[in-house]
Amino acid sequence: MIILLEDLWKIYPMGKLEVRALKGVNLRISEGEFVSVAGPSGSGKTTLMNIVGLIDSPSRGDLIIDGREIKAQSRGGLTRMRRELIGFVFQSFNLLPVLSVFENVELPLIIGKRGGSKAGRRERVEYLLEEVGLAERRKHRPAELSGGQQQRVAIARALVTRPRIIIADEPTANLDSASGEKVLGLMKKINREEKTTFLFSSHDSVIWQMADHVVFLHDGNISSEQRR
Repeated sequence: MIILLEDLWKIYPMGKLEVRALKGVNLRISEGEFVSVAGPSGSGKTTLMNIVGLIDSPSRGDLIIDGREIKAQSRGGLTRMRRELIGFVFQSFNLLPVLSVFENVELPLIIGKRGGSKAGRRERVEYLLEEVGLAERRKHRPAELSGGQQQRVAIARALVTRPRIIIADEPTANLDSASGEKVLGLMKKINREEKTTFLFSSHDSVIWQMADHVVFLHDGNISSEQRR
């Protein structure tokens, strides 16, 4: 079990009121699962993703990732866990404008001192850029790319360190159908070959169909789950 949530709550104070974004969520995700979190706006999807991604913390309840209780971790320990275990694909891309496509994808390997030699890093980056169809754009800056191309760079960057968990917020939202299918095919390939656990927040029915575990959220609760 790589991700375990037990009676997990997230409550945001709003003056004299409270917003209960998550209400006693229980969820078990095994290593290597391809999981989609579905639900309407305001259902708690983003809150759930941020908590599992160690960007936010629960108000109460337990979160265990890779056998480690999150509430027992120091701030530095949480930072190391994010760096070592988790890759993120954000809707906003978060690419560095002064770096080339190649450099943006390579950066996590340099920061995390992973990927071995310079040649080893180059091989991994070039493989992923080829897979997302951007090998010929490797020297371009983000401003020279379309939104869909920037999303594909962000996806390659999230995959480059071979993280145990990928958290993806609407990863196909800015892609045309052909590019979206290619990117999802790459993610499924990485999922199979590297046993990476994928956790998506998405309205894309194609992702739901590809997922082997779909979690439906409504008003901060899990209303149902489907496993294939």
